[in-house]
Amino acid sequence: MSPTRSQRVVICGAGIIGLCCARSLRARGHDVTVIERAPEDRDGCSFGNAGMIVPSHFIPLAAPGMTTLALKWMFDAKSPFYIRPRLSVDLITWGLRFMRAANADHVTRSAPVIRDLSLASRALYEQLAEETANDIGLIQRGLLMLCKTQHTLDDEAGVATRARELGLPAEVVSAARAAEIDPDVRMDIAGAIYFPLDCHLTPQCLMPSLLRLARAAGVKFQWSTEVTGWRTAGRRVAAVRTTAGELEADEFVLAGGSWSPKTVRSLGLTLPMQAGKGYSVTLPRPRQLPRLCSIFTEARVAVTPMGSALRVGGTMELSGMDESIQSERVAGITEAVPRYFPDFSAADFRDLPVWRGLRPCAPDGMPYIGRFARHENLCAATGHAMMGLSLAPITGQLVAEILSGEKPSIAIDSLRPDRFSSLP
Repeated sequence: MSPTRSQRVVICGAGIIGLCCARSLRARGHDVTVIERAPEDRDGCSFGNAGMIVPSHFIPLAAPGMTTLALKWMFDAKSPFYIRPRLSVDLITWGLRFMRAANADHVTRSAPVIRDLSLASRALYEQLAEETANDIGLIQRGLLMLCKTQHTLDDEAGVATRARELGLPAEVVSAARAAEIDPDVRMDIAGAIYFPLDCHLTPQCLMPSLLRLARAAGVKFQWSTEVTGWRTAGRRVAAVRTTAGELEADEFVLAGGSWSPKTVRSLGLTLPMQAGKGYSVTLPRPRQLPRLCSIFTEARVAVTPMGSALRVGGTMELSGMDESIQSERVAGITEAVPRYFPDFSAADFRDLPVWRGLRPCAPDGMPYIGRFARHENLCAATGHAMMGLSLAPITGQLVAEILSGEKPSIAIDSLRPDRFSSLP
């Protein structure tokens, strides 16, 4: 469907969210330019993540019990969730809002929204796989939540029950049944939850594919171009100022990931967000190669087969915009693997390159999608935390619908970027 009038759109950010926004907007006839602070040969959350598309993850990061776990883990450098102690007003404010959101009512309200976003995104990935002869490596075999203890399995069974109430298939399985589902890796577990709708792909194949399709559609790119400010006219943004000069447009999309708050600060906008650093290590020739992706539940570690390689990743480290690699955090991931896959050893990961990325985390665990009230032609598409890859296609579609004057295909009132503006 073409818009009533073709608009000039500038997208700030060429990660997976920015690329999906660009493709969807161009499909509706808009003139799209993407600016990116990094060079074209870049790195970031879109490249080194676990590549999972997970309708099973309908519970937001801010959920009951997470505050207690965060306090328990925050002084353990190898824990799944770590906050580097530091004096930061932004971090303290974010933490208070996180605590306020981590309740059952928030989960009840948010779960259907995340479900709808996830299922829509999954369908769009299926279309993309068909369009590209599956050069993105989409594998639709489900996901196993592997539980070491019966106690954890019992807890996760409650999540499975809630999933089925939301219309998402979920099966509590024994260790023997898990081995039947994925016979190519030996597991040491009490049992698992099997989510058959989950799937995975290879980010290093997906990102070049999206870039190639966007260029073929006529999207323009400016690399190594950083936002330095804005020019406004009343309640509208007239232009974005960059290190490569000024760009005028009718509409602007903020898709800068963890850099988003800094990008719009000079507009007088406050976008509560913390950068959640994650790590991954990829084994090029693993001892065993699972058929489907899995999560080590207690360790909060994700494991994904990607072609003939195996990627292992995880952790949530709140340490500001620090992109340095902390060896203790990586050890917390790699040391978990032999506990669940006993034929592996921690030595398998020795001397392998370590990837790290900063995931943009809103305090309520929900992304920011929609227009800012203060600047009517600026739209947010950021704050997806660990769900950026999973929710990217539907985010791009929603942004394109909004900028084209269409009613969003999914109700996203709870995702508006100004939702914290009246809170301390």
